[in-house]
Amino acid sequence: MRTPLIYKRRKEGVTDYRRRYRLVKSGMPRLVVRISKKGMVVQIVEFNPLGDHVAVSLNSQSLAKAGLDLQGNSTPASYLLGYLAGIKAKKLGIGDSILDIGRSRLTVGGRIGAVTKGFVDSGCVLPHDESIFPSDDRVYGNHLKKKLGKKAIDSMKKKLEESA
Repeated sequence: MRTPLIYKRRKEGVTDYRRRYRLVKSGMPRLVVRISKKGMVVQIVEFNPLGDHVAVSLNSQSLAKAGLDLQGNSTPASYLLGYLAGIKAKKLGIGDSILDIGRSRLTVGGRIGAVTKGFVDSGCVLPHDESIFPSDDRVYGNHLKKKLGKKAIDSMKKKLEESA
């Protein structure tokens, strides 16, 4: 009797193929969010049988390229990264998508929730529960040593709209 084939990415704990199959089966583009220790990656990915097509790809350094001085993994940076991804997706005609967080766990008020809130605030449609969104104080950076505030975030959003 043969042992069953176990894919390498499954063995390493990188890919949950059941969840991926359900996401791909929906036929909608996926908002892929991956968080590392140094930053994050936000992508809009469309399924293709020959290989996934990445329509939009942004990382933490994309904010610096757009003229903002936010860095790293903070909640305001995550929110603005999701907002920028939504603006670029709308320009490409991608109106709605679904969230793909991979093997990450969803924390209420965390950075993945901030990306989701930014994406929804940009005008794109994403099935979500608003309880996962961070509070406005966290989005505006009032919890940081260098407080940003609502005016700073709004001016950064305008700058992103102009640069995208």
